[in-house]
Amino acid sequence: MKKIIAILVLIVGFAFNTNAQEVKTVSLEQTKGEFTQMQITLSEGTYVFEISNNNVGHNIGFVLAPKSDVKAHIKNAYVTEQVKNNTKQTSKNVTLKKGEYVYFCPLNPTPQYTLIVE
Repeated sequence: MKKIIAILVLIVGFAFNTNAQEVKTVSLEQTKGEFTQMQITLSEGTYVFEISNNNVGHNIGFVLAPKSDVKAHIKNAYVTEQVKNNTKQTSKNVTLKKGEYVYFCPLNPTPQYTLIVE
């Protein structure tokens, strides 16, 4: 019985460890009025967006939306709180499927940049 419990604990631990490894981080930097990465290409999967405020001088944010409907913000992609000057914040996990998306910041008005998922 102890062996069965030990095996189950290992299987559950392995499953959680495997899931944790599947989440990738996409680091993006904002300066005054722009992102430094003008276009991103990713594969399908689950991501966390890490947004850096590089001396913008005020708080910034992050919006990700399908290119076909830029008002349909992907709420999990929002940073968990506004990014203060010279700091970083992350989003929640975001699962992206094939297609084109746009990302931008309405607080540090930036253009809309393209994110392609292949």
